[in-house]
Amino acid sequence: MKAFRSLFSALLAASQVAAMPPSRFAKQHILSASSKARPFGIGHFSEWSRATKKAFLVDWQAGKASEWIIVQGNEGGDLDSMTAALTWAYHLAHATENSTHPVKAIALLQTASHALDLRPENKLALDNSQMTPDHQDLLTMDELPEDPETLSRKLTGIILVDHAEPLRKWSHAKIVSIIDHHKDRGTAPDAKPRIFETVASCTTLVARQMLDELENLDQEYHMPHELLELILSAIAIDSGGLTSDKTTAADIETSKRVLARSAWSKKNVMEVMEDLDDELSDAQKDIDRLGLRDLLRRDWKGDLIDTPSPSTPTVSLGFASIPYSMDSQVLKTNFAELFDWFAVHAAWTAEVSVDISICLNKYKKHHKNGEKEKIREIVLTVRDDVRIDQDQADSLFKTVKEALENNNEGIELVPWHRADELSARQMVWTHKSGAGRKVIRPIVEEAVMKWD
Repeated sequence: MKAFRSLFSALLAASQVAAMPPSRFAKQHILSASSKARPFGIGHFSEWSRATKKAFLVDWQAGKASEWIIVQGNEGGDLDSMTAALTWAYHLAHATENSTHPVKAIALLQTASHALDLRPENKLALDNSQMTPDHQDLLTMDELPEDPETLSRKLTGIILVDHAEPLRKWSHAKIVSIIDHHKDRGTAPDAKPRIFETVASCTTLVARQMLDELENLDQEYHMPHELLELILSAIAIDSGGLTSDKTTAADIETSKRVLARSAWSKKNVMEVMEDLDDELSDAQKDIDRLGLRDLLRRDWKGDLIDTPSPSTPTVSLGFASIPYSMDSQVLKTNFAELFDWFAVHAAWTAEVSVDISICLNKYKKHHKNGEKEKIREIVLTVRDDVRIDQDQADSLFKTVKEALENNNEGIELVPWHRADELSARQMVWTHKSGAGRKVIRPIVEEAVMKWD
């Protein structure tokens, strides 16, 4: 473990430069006899991904988008969502390539290409899997040649992974399959496969289904080691190296099955997963260099929400998750003042056309006795320049504010210590519950859906 961490420290330092060397694990199988590392983007998985991206764009240009299925995760773009989409797209294409009805499938990362590296753990995992450093082999939202609302009508369909229901802009697409580890919202009851199961990582469910189907084929297709290692990475970071409270028997057993096919097959699964978790978790924390705007968009999720209001039938709602306190975020602005936080936030929410925004902050407070206390914050803002006027914005702010303060989840919200400095339609609370986005988002969405 110590040796691994030492090597990882060197790797993490090297990640600050343009040409990042492979990880220790990658070195075991990508170094030549002369000990010179091969460049990124020449592995089988990268080549397949790039070729698939080209084929999709060529077919779109030729008016053949209807032949394709898009596999998509959620718009947060974490390692689990990205890996699940890439894995299932690879499986679909290869499992059917010798059949009478081969499937054309491509993974779509619902983030912009320039935002992918805002998650250092994603960059590290992709580098370890020999993907191109500039993401030429990945299809991202800003590279779609057509608006999703238009494209969704043309596709064979979409497949949701790590995502219980599609964003509004994809609502016209047929949902072919759903594989998710969140709450079943009843979307697409006829989808096949349709898998909802509580596990630490959605990639666990995708990999298990993939292996089950792969092992039932008359002849197995080639499974690149780069993809297997990416799968293990996603499961490792979501399960705390298979040791967190979220870890299930399915996470452990699937990891063993994947490991057995990988270049690390002779290693102990717990040791591999612990090392991967250490490596990726350290990278995940390496975001001090990010400014406020990047922190806001780094883990951003949002969609249109229906309301009963005839004048405003839909409202755009966005959520950011930030691992810093409000006080620390203020210091990251140019003027290091509270007004500048809201100026930067306003510029970002204007860019993405959001009416109501929720920022969920979490951090650890250090006490003099050496103890650490986990603190969370909720920042609520409502704009009046997108879909709603000032009176509507005031009403919507009041509705959501009351819903949060009077929640039925046992969350005791306390006004932030500088709450008296906030302007109209701005509020910040602190709380010590473990409630994150999965708890807060339904409260806000339900309030918006009842707002008139």
